[in-house]
Amino acid sequence: MMIKIFLIYLLAINGITFFTYGIDKWKAKRSKWRIPESTLLVVAVIGGSVGAWLGMKVWHHKTMHKKFKYGVPAIFFIQVAIVGYVIFKGWIQGG
Repeated sequence: MMIKIFLIYLLAINGITFFTYGIDKWKAKRSKWRIPESTLLVVAVIGGSVGAWLGMKVWHHKTMHKKFKYGVPAIFFIQVAIVGYVIFKGWIQGG
């Protein structure tokens, strides 16, 4: 049950993050009020790193900013390592 909730959360936060990057790109092209960079990074940190990475690629957004170019992939790999550790620890303790 917890895994299902976790997967639904990841799907939702990554979808939200992907479209947030797209909205910010749309606003940038039209010289509108922008979504703060800190917000874009926070949604990646709270689980939306895949959506952020895809948003950067699809919308061609924030690809030249070093904190995004290197930060978003770093956030992703750290999250994968944490999830891997939790799964491995649970497997060792449960098995």
